[in-house]
Amino acid sequence: MNATRAIAAHELNRLFVSPLSWTLLAVTQLLLGILFALSLTDISLNPQTVGEYDGISAIVGGGVFRFATVVLLLVVPLLTMRAFAEERKSGNLDLMLAAPAPLWAIVLGKFAALMGYLSLMFVLIAAMPLSLALFTPLDLGLLSAGLIGLWLVMASFCAIGLFVSSLTREPTLAAIATLGVLMLLWLCYAVSTFDWQPVVLGTTLPFGDIAHALSLIGHHDALLRGVFSSADVLYFVIFTLGFLALTIVRLDMDRH
Repeated sequence: MNATRAIAAHELNRLFVSPLSWTLLAVTQLLLGILFALSLTDISLNPQTVGEYDGISAIVGGGVFRFATVVLLLVVPLLTMRAFAEERKSGNLDLMLAAPAPLWAIVLGKFAALMGYLSLMFVLIAAMPLSLALFTPLDLGLLSAGLIGLWLVMASFCAIGLFVSSLTREPTLAAIATLGVLMLLWLCYAVSTFDWQPVVLGTTLPFGDIAHALSLIGHHDALLRGVFSSADVLYFVIFTLGFLALTIVRLDMDRH
């Protein structure tokens, strides 16, 4: 664990001295702040929408969290692209793999640093809808489920980004490939809405249900609606651990 903490501290320090990290944080908060302000303006101009559709928590909180997921599609690839690709390109990866630290410590250290950075972004995002508690009652259960879902999405995106970064020596290529994978996962959710049940070898396959079960965004959407299910949480945990394990396997191939 000492090796994991040391690597995490080093990587976190690298993130917070990087102009890119601060720029991403500023741009993200600017975009989400604008959406938050627009949501409040819309409610003030059309107060009937609160009772007609959903409450303040669902309209403002759900809207901010959904848009944050879209922003993360672009932010996470830029954060994770250097994790291993740049280390391999500069030759530092060979030194890292030659060190006595176990591979799982290296991967978990980098993952912990990325999640530390994203957790700061997470707190700033959470502060927006929660600040409304000073002026109006909120559905804290719905907001809590949405925040848990957002944090789990961050972890899943980071795990994918680390794995893709471990496959190449070009950070730009790693960023583009990670974005492609995340967009495919997003499209998987779109496919789940199709009412298509093909018959294969005499067996009817519920294609939409299968796509929904595999869709990361589908499980996140349930949490955004305040439907907290251990199955959704378990999906994210298995998904994240699976890609972290694949990253370890990839680095083990490099070591040998």
